[in-house]
Amino acid sequence: MATLTWLITGCSTGLGRAMAKEALSRGERVIVTARSPGALKELTAEFDGRATAATLDVTRPDQIRNAVDLAHELYGGIDVLVNNAGYGYQASVEEGEDAEIIRQFDTNVFGLFALTRAVLPGMRQRRRGHIINITSIAGLIGFPGSGYYAASKHAVEGWSDSLAAEVSPLGIHVTCVEPGPFRTEWAGRSLRVTESRIDDYAATVAARMHRTKATSGAQAGDPDRAASIIADLTSAPRPPRRIVLGTIGLDLAVKAVQDKLDEIQAWSAQGRGADYPVS
Repeated sequence: MATLTWLITGCSTGLGRAMAKEALSRGERVIVTARSPGALKELTAEFDGRATAATLDVTRPDQIRNAVDLAHELYGGIDVLVNNAGYGYQASVEEGEDAEIIRQFDTNVFGLFALTRAVLPGMRQRRRGHIINITSIAGLIGFPGSGYYAASKHAVEGWSDSLAAEVSPLGIHVTCVEPGPFRTEWAGRSLRVTESRIDDYAATVAARMHRTKATSGAQAGDPDRAASIIADLTSAPRPPRRIVLGTIGLDLAVKAVQDKLDEIQAWSAQGRGADYPVS
């Protein structure tokens, strides 16, 4: 199989770093990116010649252009784009702060959109490519205290459905990866929080914030195993449109989808009744 060129965002820690190391260990070429390129020195030293570091804050259009141009100059294009950069924000919906909400969407949503738009022309021209969007189980389910984070991931999920419908006929695959709890910095130093001060949310929002802190560093999900599974997707003849990773996430997703289907079917008569009568 031909060597692939990857561009992965958010490679300084966690799943992004694990994916970069996995791809590099398989002999692939990787543009490894982070807002602080100093965090990538270990990767570029270990995989000299195949790991190229680029400064990339996905909210910066100039840095997006530079990273994509670098991949084209060095390797002639990008075969696999992994949109991994992002972070969590916890707050009740009522207490969410405008600045935090905007910052969340700028990174998790609009930056991802912009980078993908920059990569698509090259993939389209070559009639091949794979766009892998790291969303979350929160892209399928809204949890208390994660309304704005869930909204950002739901946005990427819906956008990915439309993207796939547009580019699949052109030989470009789109996969959403939906991890459950994984042992990364998501619930640690990367997490931003607006503490709930409303007593009515103590049993929902505040309780979930407490659980998130208490389980940080002890999550069941293994980033290295996840990275291996994600890398396998790039050689699959028919990669999935979505894949949920981790037992906790899988169990939650299956129940949520079944509950939604049951409710849709239970109210289907009323739903059909909204049409004009058939003459």
